Amino acid sequence: MYYVIKRNLNVPMSCFLGFQVPKYIATKNSDNVIFEFTKDGKPQRKWVKKEEIILLTKDKNFFLQTMKQFQDVEQTQQKLIDEAQIQLDKSIEAFTETVNAKLNEFDRIKASTDVPCMLKDF
Repeated sequence: MYYVIKRNLNVPMSCFLGFQVPKYIATKNSDNVIFEFTKDGKPQRKWVKKEEIILLTKDKNFFLQTMKQFQDVEQTQQKLIDEAQIQLDKSIEAFTETVNAKLNEFDRIKASTDVPCMLKDF
């Protein structure tokens, strides 16, 4: 069995994925590795660019250890994103309250003669 860690491009919150395959095909003059596996009793092939492959190994323990390291980094970064999202939500709420307060204040004074608002005529 072979163990693979691959970059997960275009998915910002999941930068990598790990999987195992029974067989692969690779040559020096190709930019791709072909992974062969069976799905629903039928042989399948998946082409992956070599540059997207972080690790290809037979060493299951090394694979698991490396996956754990990547997952730990991902979890740490996810916590930072979650905290930032909470702060962003608070900032958006404060923004909305501040702008609405200013708009409401202006709404109260727009009826005065000093404000050139044409809606007073309707």
